[in-house]
This record gives sequence, C-alpha cells and structure tokens, in this order.
Amino acid sequence: MRTSNYKKIKFTKSAAKKTGLAVGAILLAGIIFFFSFFRVTHVEVMENTHYSKKELKKMILTGAFSSNSILAPITCSKAKVENVPYVESYSVSRSGRNSIVIGVKEKNVVGCIPYLDSYIYFDRNGKFIESSRTRDEDVPYFEGITVKKTVMNEKLPIKDAVLNTAVALSTIFAKNDMIPDYIELDEDYSINLIYGDITVKLGKDRYLEDKMNRTIAILPQITGEKGILHMENITESSKTVTFEKEEEEVTAENWTGGYDENGDYTGDGEYDENGKYVGAKPKTELDYAKENWIGGYDEEGDYTGSGEYDADLNYVGAEPTQELIDSFGDWKGGYNESGGFDGVSEYDRDGNYVGPMPDNAGSSGTDSTDSSDESESDNSDEDRDYSEDDSYSDESDGEYDGWDSGYSDESDYE
Repeated sequence: MRTSNYKKIKFTKSAAKKTGLAVGAILLAGIIFFFSFFRVTHVEVMENTHYSKKELKKMILTGAFSSNSILAPITCSKAKVENVPYVESYSVSRSGRNSIVIGVKEKNVVGCIPYLDSYIYFDRNGKFIESSRTRDEDVPYFEGITVKKTVMNEKLPIKDAVLNTAVALSTIFAKNDMIPDYIELDEDYSINLIYGDITVKLGKDRYLEDKMNRTIAILPQITGEKGILHMENITESSKTVTFEKEEEEVTAENWTGGYDENGDYTGDGEYDENGKYVGAKPKTELDYAKENWIGGYDEEGDYTGSGEYDADLNYVGAEPTQELIDSFGDWKGGYNESGGFDGVSEYDRDGNYVGPMPDNAGSSGTDSTDSSDESESDNSDEDRDYSEDDSYSDESDGEYDGWDSGYSDESDYE
C-alpha cells in the first residue's frame, strides 16, 4: 500500500490572523496605489456656450470616484443631464493616466419669448425646451410671438413662417455675435431689430442674409446715435440704405456747453469740452417764467420789479421760483393767451391750451378757503337770532326770546 509523502498543514488562529492582516495590507496598499496612480490632475472641457469650464466640472464631476481617471467615466452618471438647462447630453472619457475629457452636446436653442412671468426657450423645431424667470442675454429674444399654452418638450403653437424667420436670424447672429436687445415681429411679419437707441427695419423675411451683412457693417459707424436704419428696401437690384437720425432736443439738462473758445469752463460758454460749438445754454422753465412774468407792480400800480400785482392791479403773487415750477409736476400751463406768466392761466409758453392745473399739482388754497367759509356760514344759520321784522341781528331783542316757529304770540305768521 502506497503512502503519501505530503504532510497536512495546520493553520493556527494566530497564523490565520496574520495572513488576513497581510492580505488586507496588500489590498489597502493596492487601493492607495490605484487612486494615487490614476488620480485626476487635468480635466479638459470642450467649449460650451452657456456654461464656463468651472461650472461644468462642478455639475458633472460629482461623487467619490470622480477624481479617478478610470472610475470617473463609469461613475459620473449621465442621468444628471436632465437637471442641466441647455445641455442635451455629455460624456466623460479618459485621455491619459491622470487626465480626463468632458464633452458636452448642447441643446440647439434659437430663441426665447415671454410667457406669463417667465421666458420660454425653444429650438429650431419650435420645441419648448427650457423655462426660466431670468433672461439669457445670449439667446435672441422675440417680442410679438405669443402663445396661449405650452407643454415641455412639445412644439410651441408658432406659425411655421415665424419659426423659420426666428431660426434664420438666430443662425446669422451666431455667426457674427451681433444679437440685438430684442427682435420685434409685427402682425404682417415685418422684422425690427432693436440695438439700444437704434432700430433696424429689415422688412419682410426676404434677402435676410444680405440685409444683415449690411447692418453688421453699418452699426459700428453709427454707435451712439439715435434713429432708424432702413434696410427694408434692399433687393437683388436695389441696395438702398438710409439712416433716419433722430435729432435730440437740446435742453438745459443735456446741454454739453459751458466752455469758452480757449477750453476754459465758464459755465455759460458756448463750446463743449472738445472745442465744438454747441450754442448758448437753453433756457429752463424757470427762465421762461421769470422773463414772461406779468407781475412786478405794487398796489399803487408803480413798477418795482418785485411787486405782486400786474399792470392792471390784478394780484399775481411773488416772482416765480423753482419751487413753484416743481409744484406744477407735468403740467406745462401757467401762461395766459398773450404769453404772460401768472402761474394759473391755462396755456403753455408756446400758446397751446393745456387746461387747468390738475388737482394733484400745485395748491388749491383758494377753493378750500371758500369751502371752509361756506361751511362756517351754513353752520351759523342754526344759531341765528331774528328780530320782529324778520331781519337778522347778532343778539335777540328779547321780545321773542327763544323764537323758532315763525309765529307771534297772537299766532300771526311773521
């Protein structure tokens, strides 16, 4: 009978414990090595329109394993994209031992429209993809497109012609970064672009590319101006472009003068700080009122310059002050038909009838005084004493003390 040369090995509890500790130490060392060796030190983020690289890292690289170049592509869940506006999908891939790449596929947003107290964003198919209470300035904003109801991820009830115009404009804006403050679409589908104080009239959606190319070239040349840039007449054969400049009325508030010919500020010089002649300083409302004030006469009819009567001895009050002008509010009256200022007449300084001063402007002291006097007079009737001949006296003559019926002692009516 053959016998085996192998001896049975017996493990004691102490040996088993030591072996377990050794294995655990090896595994721990391996884990530390794994996370240290493949630790992410560089993250490349593909360009994105709506979010910065820092924002995308914070949104996508979440969780305990996002700092490991091997585990990050596996553990960074793509389901989180549902809560990220403007992002359709994203991917995380390993590009080196310590580097990963984040790629983002954006939703194709072409415009936004107002709806209730929010802004609705839609794609080139007219699908409602986002809603926000704040407006994204990088997305074209359309006024004139209205919808009665909206459903997320469904097509908005927008006419195809309007949607096609919105898509075409959005594509052009994306090429040149010339997004206007907002776009107006009239009922007849005419297009107006609003750039600050300049309105660009494009007319109908025809030759849109040509119109926009010219608009982009001209806008920098009229920066700071106010007016309308007419592009609606551009066709294949006609390239007529006109700029209807709005001349702003020069007032005392926006007058840029005050400098003399030598560039020194005097306060009343007729040049601006650049040496450009801008004319004399315009008169204020107070200046006009003082110049045309019809007062200045005293009670004897002598002109003193500060008397509170006019030449016909009508009381017109003191010389106009800024406080008086401010009390008028938006009311421009205070002048009579002849152009004289008395503070109460119903014409403006140009002779236009503007009606009486509104109740909420100025003072109505005279009316309140009359009303008060009337009230006092009415109330005093109750306590009046009458004499025998039915005439009023301040005190009763005593003959008919307590009289209140109108009849005498003989029952004769007096």
